[in-house]
Amino acid sequence: MASSKPFVSPSFTYETLEETLDIKPKGAELYIGIPCETSYHENRIALTPEAASVLIANGHKVIMETKAGEGSSYSDRDYSEAGAKIVHSKKEVFECEIIVKSAQVCEHEIDLIKPHQFIISPIHVTALKREILEKMMEKKVTALSFENLKDDSGHNPIVRSMSEIAGSAVMLIAGQYLSNANNGKGVLVGGISGIPPTKVIIIGAGIVGEQAARAALALGASVKIFDNSIYRLKRLQNNIGMRLFTSVIEPKILSKQLKTCDVAVGALAASGGRTPLVVTEEMVSAMRPGSVIVDVSIDHGGCFETSHLTTHADPIFRKYDVIHYCVPNIPSGFARTASQAISNVLMPLMLEMADDGGFENLVWYKINIRSGIYLFKGALTNFHLSQRFDLKFTDLNLLIASRR
Repeated sequence: MASSKPFVSPSFTYETLEETLDIKPKGAELYIGIPCETSYHENRIALTPEAASVLIANGHKVIMETKAGEGSSYSDRDYSEAGAKIVHSKKEVFECEIIVKSAQVCEHEIDLIKPHQFIISPIHVTALKREILEKMMEKKVTALSFENLKDDSGHNPIVRSMSEIAGSAVMLIAGQYLSNANNGKGVLVGGISGIPPTKVIIIGAGIVGEQAARAALALGASVKIFDNSIYRLKRLQNNIGMRLFTSVIEPKILSKQLKTCDVAVGALAASGGRTPLVVTEEMVSAMRPGSVIVDVSIDHGGCFETSHLTTHADPIFRKYDVIHYCVPNIPSGFARTASQAISNVLMPLMLEMADDGGFENLVWYKINIRSGIYLFKGALTNFHLSQRFDLKFTDLNLLIASRR
């Protein structure tokens, strides 16, 4: 028998509800400290006076150690007029929440770092020490590296800019050491009408190789490019827009070309480790007396067997009467241009960070930023560093997801 109770409609409905969006928090005020670099022959500064002025105009504070900008030809007065506070104590700079450096954290700075500080700087993997990394982890530091920072297009903007500077500078450096003024063989890069052009060999068809090729061609030199990536060789030819001599790195062909060249440029990129040695000592010994090698790859070990590190103060040495220029961090020799390039990346990033309510919120909204983070609140989030130093690796995406 059917129930006589009346039907009661449920209290809920199946109507579509409004979507709830993740609302960005209000903007944050940033306290930015810029210390004076005293190591690694570093002349660059990560924020120019113009960039500091924009940040200060947006309500943020910038504290600078005195003479921090001198290597890039920026005076304390330039920064003071931009609104920055100039201090004489490095310790006072490290009281800031955000530290922006143009060189990696070094031994005499590690004790000044405060717990939970945020640091933006290069890593310089080849020079990084385990003890420094461990102390930063102990202090729960969050750190963003120049080398791995990516933009919205997936490229590394600071690395690209520094590579463009290094590549463009290569022919200026080579021309300097080919001249009689520096005991070179007295050859003008490119030559003039009626004289065969200078012969330039470039090993590596990446950004450095492309910029070096552009500079050499603009001077009128004969350019030949070697790389084991057909894709990079094709891209370089397409970007330059003309047919060039290109070849894979085949030892007999490379050796033959090196014998008659005036300038040899090492521009191979390292794939996670040391740059491969592709030019043997025997090949170098067969080169013309007075020819010049500029090994840009020396940052990661160099691609010439005869290369060893030199400095901006003592940049060259001779072996088999071949001039070797093996200075790491070539952009630091053009510090003002390099500083402007770095500043153009970091200033908009910090403005965006402030608008999003701080770095943690920026990382949540901008996924491409995550590739540049190697420490997040003390957790090591860079897999290559964890393998190299045998330290615990933590997936950054899991850390960020756990905060929500």
